[in-house]
This record gives sequence, C-alpha cells and structure tokens, in this order.
Amino acid sequence: MTTEPQMPRPLVTWKALCLDAVDVAAQSRFWAPVLGLDVADPTAPHRLDGPTARHTVWLNEVDRPHRVKNRMHPDIDSATIEELVARGATVLAPAEATGLGWTVMADPEGNEFCAFLRPPGQVPGYRLHGVVVDCADPQAQARWWGALFGAEATHAPEHDWWTLEGVAVDERMTLDFVPVPEPRTAPSRVHWDVTGRVEELLARGAEPRWEQPGWTVLADPEGNEFCVFPPADHDIT
Repeated sequence: MTTEPQMPRPLVTWKALCLDAVDVAAQSRFWAPVLGLDVADPTAPHRLDGPTARHTVWLNEVDRPHRVKNRMHPDIDSATIEELVARGATVLAPAEATGLGWTVMADPEGNEFCAFLRPPGQVPGYRLHGVVVDCADPQAQARWWGALFGAEATHAPEHDWWTLEGVAVDERMTLDFVPVPEPRTAPSRVHWDVTGRVEELLARGAEPRWEQPGWTVLADPEGNEFCVFPPADHDIT
C-alpha cells in the first residue's frame, strides 16, 4: 500500500495584511469598501475587519510617503474601474492598453494595486484575491515561503511567476511571486503578519530587524519585512 507524501509541519500561519498610511482615516475609508471589509472602530480607524480574524487588514501610521514602487501589492476584484476612481484611485496602466487581464492602479497615497473586473453580480463580498511580491528570484522566494507555510509552490509553464495557494485568508487567495528587474531600494508599504516562532524562522534564513512589544520584525531572504507574533498553544503544533 502506498501513502501520499506528507507536507512538512507549517512553521507559520497567516495572521493579517498590513498597509502603511500617512493618513490612516482616509486610507481606511478608501480600502474598507474596496476590500469588502468594515472599519472596526471609526474613532480609531486603523483596523479593517471581515468574517474571520484572518481577514484583518491593519493601517499602520507612518511619516514617510510613497516614493518608490512597492515590492508587494494587493490584487482585488471590482465591478468597474470607474467605481475605484470615484473612491480616489488613479489608473496607472489600463488593461486595454497593456493587453493584460488587469488594470494597474494606485490608491490615494500612491500605493499600487491591480484591479480585476468581474461580471455584474459576480464580485465576491471579500474582494482581495491575492498579494503579489516582486522578486529577484521568484522560484526561490516562493519555495522559501512555501516551506514556512507548509505548502508547495506551483508554477504554470505559460507564466513567469510562482504561486502559493490556500495559505493566506482563504482557499481562493494566492501569494504570487513575480520577477522584476529593479532591485529593492526601500521598505515596502505593504507587508503581512504571521504567527510563528522566531527562532525557527531565523534557523530557516530569516534576518532579524527589530523587536516590538508583542511581535518581532524579520526579513525574508530578499529583504522584505514581515512581522512575527508568538503562537498560542493551539496555533501551531
């Protein structure tokens, strides 16, 4: 009798997506409807909530504006581009001009995201369907993160990117690692939070950045920062 190969124990689980913002209130007003989330507390609008804790998006106040292209960006579903523009987004590269299946846009603070049009009535309530990561070596990055999440990275021959499925908010949401020619020059204004044990991640090649009360900031092999929160006993076994 043969047995299916077992994936290794995950070292991390998805916790949240984080977006830096100069104006947290304005960015919350923009991103909540765009993502299909709710502002948790209008008097302190730094957290967007959804059906589960994994849907959480944090708006982190920073004093540095967007200056260079982010190394991570969200992919979202939308009924129309006009709806996003009406909310304050800007079109950077329309799909009809690039020939791609999405429109590249910027939020009110200049952070890039890609909008995928869905037929009327088929836009899901939760509109974030992916996070894209710019990489010098997308295969290595996808496999590094896949080993942490306990998932196998996949690669379609017709595409030049690598993908992790089912490791983030839901089974539909993907983490996509794409090749880019330009080097990393500044911290991205988008990052994700995970639950895990810092010592295990350092042993796998993560780099220490700094400590915060309640979490630790590390960087992956290409220097992208992410935050690690200690697990409860039932989170990771």
